[in-house]
Amino acid sequence: MSDFHIDLDAVQRLTTGAVGPRGQRFFYMQIRRGSRLITMLAEKEQVRALADAVARLLDNLAEKNPRLITADDMLITDMSLEEPLEPEFRIGQMGLGYDTERDMVILLLQSVAEEDEEPLRARIAASRPQMRALSSHAAQVVAAGRPICGNCGRPIDPSGHFCPQRNGHGPIFSS
Repeated sequence: MSDFHIDLDAVQRLTTGAVGPRGQRFFYMQIRRGSRLITMLAEKEQVRALADAVARLLDNLAEKNPRLITADDMLITDMSLEEPLEPEFRIGQMGLGYDTERDMVILLLQSVAEEDEEPLRARIAASRPQMRALSSHAAQVVAAGRPICGNCGRPIDPSGHFCPQRNGHGPIFSS
């Protein structure tokens, strides 16, 4: 028996997205294989970290083996979330790997551990072009949020932002 609650090989679709107004968004990750749709709840920083990690992994693979670069690496398809948005679990940890024999990127996900319960685990295998599209789209999803203050690194709300670095000299407004 598999150690994974969800074990999906060669998925057809893999995406991230956010729902809600800026500053109050909920972030999701979705995977589809056949008729099975898996939705998981994620944190914004997890989506940002995943986008960065996937881009670094694929760039390192291409650097080590230039034959892996293909025109398909920039294939972007519809990356919108599918309804219903009913998460199986909240992502607690993620891991990333590469299966050289099958030329597949492996994404490992683990749920936030509930009290007295083992965390759920998921293993997702996707192609390099799918993961490149995921990385690009995830970065766009994260960037669509509130602007970040250049002084303190905190998000700026439409109503303004109290910046500790400005030493009490009024709020900063987003444009």
